[in-house]
Amino acid sequence: MMHRFFFTSLLLFTYQFTNAQILKAKVYDATTTVKGIKVYNKTQNRLTATDEEGNFALRAKIGDSIFFESLFHQPKTIAIAEHHFGETTVFELKKIVTTLQEVEILAEAEQPVFEKESYNSELQELILSDIKNNPHLYMPEEAYNGGANILGILNLVVKLFKKKNKFKAPVYKPLKYHQIDSLFANSSLFNENLLMQNLKIPPSKLKMFFEFCAAKGISSKLLKESKQMELLDIFVENSSLFLEILDAYKKSINRKN
Repeated sequence: MMHRFFFTSLLLFTYQFTNAQILKAKVYDATTTVKGIKVYNKTQNRLTATDEEGNFALRAKIGDSIFFESLFHQPKTIAIAEHHFGETTVFELKKIVTTLQEVEILAEAEQPVFEKESYNSELQELILSDIKNNPHLYMPEEAYNGGANILGILNLVVKLFKKKNKFKAPVYKPLKYHQIDSLFANSSLFNENLLMQNLKIPPSKLKMFFEFCAAKGISSKLLKESKQMELLDIFVENSSLFLEILDAYKKSINRKN
């Protein structure tokens, strides 16, 4: 029974592998070809990006779900059909149009507004509640001719402001070398296959690339799952620059020799 299960699984794996082909395509928007577009085969968990001419090649088979994503274009998902193989297929993405004025208005609308009436009402309720719970703090004092304990009231004002401002935004430090190394060692998306096949980093230069990325001050906020595509964009950009620097260095060595 165990041998039959193993043989069936092997046949299924062989069938899926042999039916996979290389999808060769080009990505356009309304004006030109687009570089740096992430192309993700969700079905097979494979990832690549378009080159300078908008071209990409990705292993896929009929029925696979292919996802296109860019910071400046609307995301798009297509199901691979038989006609997508053969000659180079063209996919078109739509640009995201957002004016600066709209962004500024939205940002302004989200700013917190100080409401004087609400503040005064909260302060009054807080004082009355505190007088009830701590009457000794509001005993008449000779220095104020029988007035209330001003220090007690001032303390309440301070407490109220602290209550309103108790939220502190998290501080995200730049990614360090060991964090980047750990990311590519444990992530299903950020792995050696991505580094060597998609980003074209030579195996002997992987550690050097991690050091290079750490020196770029990438925010650790991008480690969040919701920020993975943004982090991928940064690794793609850094890999291009890294390879250019390596190439320039090799050429300078060759000239010296």
